[in-house]
Amino acid sequence: MEKEITVKIEGQEWIDAIERAYQKANKKVKIDGFRQGHAPKEVFMKKYKEESLWMDAAESCIEEAYTKVLNENKDLELVAQPSVGIKEINGTGVEFNFVLTTKPEVTLGKYKGFNIKQDVVKVTKKEIDEKVKETLNHYSEVVVKEGKIANGDTAIIDFEGFKDGVAFDGGKGENYSLVIGSNTFIPGFEEQLIGAEKGQVVDVNVTFPEEYHAENLKGQKATFKVTIKEVKETKIPELNEEFFEDLGMEGINSKETLEKQLEENIKARKTVEAENKYIDELLKAAAKETKINIPDVMINEELDRMVKQYEEQLKMQGLTLAQFYQFTNSDEEALRAQMKEESTNRVTYRLMLEAIAKKEKIEVSDEEAQSEAESLAKRYQMDKETFISEFGGIEMVKYDAIVRKAIDVLKGE
Repeated sequence: MEKEITVKIEGQEWIDAIERAYQKANKKVKIDGFRQGHAPKEVFMKKYKEESLWMDAAESCIEEAYTKVLNENKDLELVAQPSVGIKEINGTGVEFNFVLTTKPEVTLGKYKGFNIKQDVVKVTKKEIDEKVKETLNHYSEVVVKEGKIANGDTAIIDFEGFKDGVAFDGGKGENYSLVIGSNTFIPGFEEQLIGAEKGQVVDVNVTFPEEYHAENLKGQKATFKVTIKEVKETKIPELNEEFFEDLGMEGINSKETLEKQLEENIKARKTVEAENKYIDELLKAAAKETKINIPDVMINEELDRMVKQYEEQLKMQGLTLAQFYQFTNSDEEALRAQMKEESTNRVTYRLMLEAIAKKEKIEVSDEEAQSEAESLAKRYQMDKETFISEFGGIEMVKYDAIVRKAIDVLKGE
């Protein structure tokens, strides 16, 4: 919902604003016969006219005008920064036109009593076995191997490709580390190295795929001269006393205790996933029953936050947004379009949960908020005051607690 408000700055306020603009402008101009910034006001005005100061004067008044708007409309709940334009400006004053975006009306429908159940979490033996294998692989070592190449080994190779007996561009490499069975090379290449040994030269015959990126090689037959320079194998540790000592996990000293710990870890992860899925399904169901006319500015501000969050995630991977756009052949417009549905859902759910909290008269006292902050700080192993600061202040802690209580209402708790 938008509301337009006009504010006029005039009289002494406008005279003072023009004076500030003159002082600022006079420091930058050079008028013949005077040192820069020292021309008398009447000389400056004769040369540049008062009209030249109006826009700078108006700019210096915007904050003051906005403060007036807020003070005179304290009952309005704004959801975005207002847009502002100049309606009229002259020697007697400036009139600003503010467009305020207020919180939209939320019409709640059914928001509890849905026939939605949380998934029952189970951990299978297969999942535990796979996690044990993953743990062992994490502690594996790649060592030099004497003997023939087998599937899963790493071959250090030099290679050069030929088509009709002539070497082609891009078909040569040296000291390349190739994991046999990884399927990173042309189909059929890796399999033909199985059984070869260090020092051996192997002719590998392949046919390039029809969808290959190089036009001159699509669907073409070729031969690669491959020299095996070294063979390495992955040594998987055994579940013995030495392994458990290296693992260094308290209380984990046997296969049984390791499996028990991994089972608990898997169960904890799946429980969180099941809880998130359950809440998401409840939110979707309640949102279908809710009517909200969301202003575009709210969606766009949420998109701004999401793009910023994504940028931070990329930084943790050593990438920039510019690099991401280059790699994916996209741009910010495409990224925002991709995020549009999620941003709309986020705003919808937030407004809906706020409305539910209001209807259910959900409140969180200062004492509850402080207790919640202390509990969360301990969970994240942080100092309480540091946590509150990084969370956005105690009011954000309070808001978060209110939202979670509103979600409990959806659950029927």
